[in-house]
Amino acid sequence: MAMTRVHEPSRSLAGNTCTIRLTEIFGRATKSILGFFLMMGLCNGVHYLLRPFSQPRTTSDTIVGLVVGNFMRKELDLSIHKTLRYIVDFGMTCYMFVLGLEMDPCVLFKAPTRDAKVAYAGMISTLILACSTIPFISFSKSKEISFILSLSTVLSSTASPVLTRLITNLKIGRSDIGRLVIAAGMHSDFISTLAICIGYLFCQCQETRLSIINGFQLGFVLLIQMIMAAKVSPIFMNWVNNENPEGKPMKGPHLVLAVAFMAFLCCCPTIFGYNPTLSAFLAGTFLPREGRVSRWAIGKINYLLTTVFYPIFFFWMGVESKLSDFEPGQIITWVRLLLLFAIVTVGKVVGTVIAGAILGFHWPESVALGLLLTMKGHFHIYLAISAKIAGKISTSTSIAMVFVIFFTVVHAPKVVAHIIRRARKRTPTHRMALELLDPSSELKILLCIHGPHNTGAAINIMEISRGTANPGVVVYVTDMIELTDEIAATLVQGEGVDTVTVTHTGVTQMRDQVTTAFQRYVDENGDGITLRRMLALSAFNCMAQDICILAEDLLGALIILPFHKNQRGDGSLSEGQAGFRYVNRKVIRHAPCSVGILVDRGLGSVEKISRSYVTLNVAVIFIGGKDDREALAYAGRVARHPGVKLSVIRFLVDADAENAARRAGTYRISVAEQEEEMRQDDECFAYFYERHVAGGHVAYVEKHMASSAETYSTLKSLEGQYTLVIVGRGGGVNSVLTYGMNDWQQCPELGPIGDVLSGSEFSAKTSVLIIHQHNLKGELDGLDDDFSIM
Repeated sequence: MAMTRVHEPSRSLAGNTCTIRLTEIFGRATKSILGFFLMMGLCNGVHYLLRPFSQPRTTSDTIVGLVVGNFMRKELDLSIHKTLRYIVDFGMTCYMFVLGLEMDPCVLFKAPTRDAKVAYAGMISTLILACSTIPFISFSKSKEISFILSLSTVLSSTASPVLTRLITNLKIGRSDIGRLVIAAGMHSDFISTLAICIGYLFCQCQETRLSIINGFQLGFVLLIQMIMAAKVSPIFMNWVNNENPEGKPMKGPHLVLAVAFMAFLCCCPTIFGYNPTLSAFLAGTFLPREGRVSRWAIGKINYLLTTVFYPIFFFWMGVESKLSDFEPGQIITWVRLLLLFAIVTVGKVVGTVIAGAILGFHWPESVALGLLLTMKGHFHIYLAISAKIAGKISTSTSIAMVFVIFFTVVHAPKVVAHIIRRARKRTPTHRMALELLDPSSELKILLCIHGPHNTGAAINIMEISRGTANPGVVVYVTDMIELTDEIAATLVQGEGVDTVTVTHTGVTQMRDQVTTAFQRYVDENGDGITLRRMLALSAFNCMAQDICILAEDLLGALIILPFHKNQRGDGSLSEGQAGFRYVNRKVIRHAPCSVGILVDRGLGSVEKISRSYVTLNVAVIFIGGKDDREALAYAGRVARHPGVKLSVIRFLVDADAENAARRAGTYRISVAEQEEEMRQDDECFAYFYERHVAGGHVAYVEKHMASSAETYSTLKSLEGQYTLVIVGRGGGVNSVLTYGMNDWQQCPELGPIGDVLSGSEFSAKTSVLIIHQHNLKGELDGLDDDFSIM
């Protein structure tokens, strides 16, 4: 018992010590986790703020890393510094391994292509400029030739992952200059990193005073690594790929074996003193890029890098870049910074301009290539900080290098914007929108019909669309016919490759009937109308594509499609054919020009629209947005018809209701976007008012409303007043007037207003034409994303 009493205090003390230690460990872990999420949140927040400026994520991450890292560095002890360094070294090893997997070593043994010549010219000129100027400025604590060559090689390289992501996000990756700069960036990145790998071997031997035998031994190990990766690994990888076919989950043992094999290849040279980051790059370069295992490794590692590693990496960069040691008061500090930036920029631009002159490029595009190829990234930041930690350079020089890397990224979006502006000027584009169409030019309409029952409404639409005889309208009447097995059996191949003749009796009779009706009308009343006949004979899943191709080939400005539902004798609409509805919705998404959907509820029964007196009352509803502007532009054509009495009804939202809706978060729209849309709306409506309303040709009515309920009531009040109502498909920027209407609409392709007007509760004698302005290709404002400018 006495012995027990003696040991009780020691056990209690040990327990308290253990508890205190666990508390410290869990406290540190909690702080680290919270710090990680704080860093991630700040990076995402700043990136969101910089999105209007098209800045890549590297820009926001660098800013956040420098600020947060310098703010928190006093709270970090030595152990956290070491932990951060271990995490960064491991993450950078994974980064370089994936970078190597995306490289093609076979380019070393091929004749230089055009992009390779651009890359080599930029690298050589930058290398020469750097080697001739760096020795005269004190960048390193010792002017070793190895440091000068290493820094020159790094300055001549390009961060291909950052460059590729930027070019892709800015939508020029499919253009000729986009493809060229991506390929040239990969060439530059591969050659410069490979040179660093080779140079590190000699520098390691020199610094550690290894014997020649040990140097050859390390080189031999690297050679064995590359041979195994190039010759042995394809056998193993192909076996794993064959055992795990596409579409099935990968087997766990095979996955473990593949990961272990790749890790083994990366780690072997490190046993003999080689750098693990560079070893991973060499292993990845010579491993096979194709196959399921390689794609799996690239996808998983890139995901981990993006979500976990990059916030930690930039925080580590900020911790190691102590801004108080930057020494901004010293002139030499600014000389280093400006000289490094000048070497990178001037060297690349001079090299690409020379290469462009030889290859026949325009000099502005050559300059743009050089500016884009100056881009640096994560690996270059890692080298700048590692050189400081190794004692090769001072903290001031290291921070200057980080700033230079930052500036090479910041200017890139402006360069891309300049490329797009020049492409718009030099590349012929056909912006097929009524809003942009010259009123004095002829209007080309692709007028689609399902059959003879659409003929009356189609003829009346053709009549009111023609405006004046000069310039008139060109109408391509297009039959939309489903290609069935019965019809396909009657097709006869013509002389051309894509020419076929339809011999099906039902189809030919129907087409003859439609042609006769249109031709008779044009012969009697066709002043200013040019009639053409087209056919869209396809299965429903291909018909939309055929219609879009027709419109693009014919340079049409407007496609008018019949609604998939037809009006019955009692005025109600039938269920319609789902296939035609699918076609309409797909044409709206992919059309190269504006699209209108005509809901015929009596327009086809109007026998003849006179050109001597008013026989048709038409209204156009304007709320706001590009679709409503397009509807207003079409209404401007209709207003010139002497037999049409047009009324413009503008829905305006009460200012108090709009402010209340914004405060309540009823609808979300950025202030800048709303102001731009409202500016365009006001300009468009002012132009229309001056041309048509001011002269008394068009009636004008304003309706002030505070909610979508009042919008619905106002629409109901128009019942029976007009034969045709023209509306835009979109809800406009004043979405408070249509908020909630999308929730119960039956046909989303008609939009909220069009759906109400064509509903069963509305007048059975009012036809509706819903107009949608097409989405511009490639999101480059009318410029195809595969444009050519070189």
